[in-house]
Amino acid sequence: MGLSVVWDIEVDAAGLLCPLPVLRARKRLKTMQAGQVLRVLATDPASVIDMPHFCRQSGDTLLAAHQEGALHVFLIRKGSD
Repeated sequence: MGLSVVWDIEVDAAGLLCPLPVLRARKRLKTMQAGQVLRVLATDPASVIDMPHFCRQSGDTLLAAHQEGALHVFLIRKGSD
C-alpha cells in the first residue's frame, strides 16, 4: 500500500480489547491540535468497526485504515474543537 501520510503521535493499543483502543485514541486526540494526525495500532477485531464509528461521532477524520499482519492501523486527523 502506497500510503504516505505522516503522523504526529502514535497510540499503541495492541493487545487491548474493546472499548480500550477507542478510549486511548479519544484521550490522546483531546491533547492534540486541530489538523494533527494520530496513528492508532490495534489488534482487537472490533476496532475496524469501532474506530470509523468513533471518528464519525467525534468530528475527527479517519484518513486511512489498513492491516499490517495482525495489526489494524488507523490514521485519524484531529478535527476542530
